[in-house]
Amino acid sequence: MAEANWYVVHTYSGYENKVKANIEKTIENRGLQDQILEVSVPLQDVIEIKNGVRKKVQKKMFPGYVLLNMVMNDNTWYVVRNTRGVTGFVGPGSKPVPLTEEEMKAMGVAGEEIMLDFEVGDTVTVTAGAWENYQGVVKMINESKQTITINIDVFGRETPVEIGFTDVRLDL
Repeated sequence: MAEANWYVVHTYSGYENKVKANIEKTIENRGLQDQILEVSVPLQDVIEIKNGVRKKVQKKMFPGYVLLNMVMNDNTWYVVRNTRGVTGFVGPGSKPVPLTEEEMKAMGVAGEEIMLDFEVGDTVTVTAGAWENYQGVVKMINESKQTITINIDVFGRETPVEIGFTDVRLDL
C-alpha cells in the first residue's frame, strides 16, 4: 500500500468544519478509513479582550484550509475534490503536493510525541549548553516548546532557567 501524506485542501471561507464533516461522512459511507486517515481543521487558543473582559476562544489557524492525512490515488483525489465546499488541493495545477514533516512541525500540527521520564518536582542534571553539569528541580514543563523550567543555584540564589528536553537527564 502507498504511504499516507498530509495534503492541504482549499475551501470556501467559513466552510472548513462543514467540509471536514462531509469528508468524514464520505469516508464512512465508502469505507475509505484505510486511505483517508485523518481530516483536520487546526485550531489555536487565543485570548480575546472585549469590553474589558478576557475570554479564551479557539480560532482557526488556517482559515479557508483543511488538512488531510491520506493515501493519494485517483479514488481519494476524486472523493476529496468533489466534496461540497472544496475548491481544490493546494499545489501546481491539478497535482496535489504533500507537506513535508518539517512543514507539519513548523505549523505545530503534527510531530512525534515525546515521552518524558521526569515530572514537576524531580531533580535533573543539565547535560548540554551554558548550564551543563548544573542540577535543578523541575518547576514547569512546556510540551509545545519542548522545554522545562528548572530552578538552579546561582551565587546562592535559586534562579529559573529554561532548558530543552534533550539537554537534561533525570537524577536517580
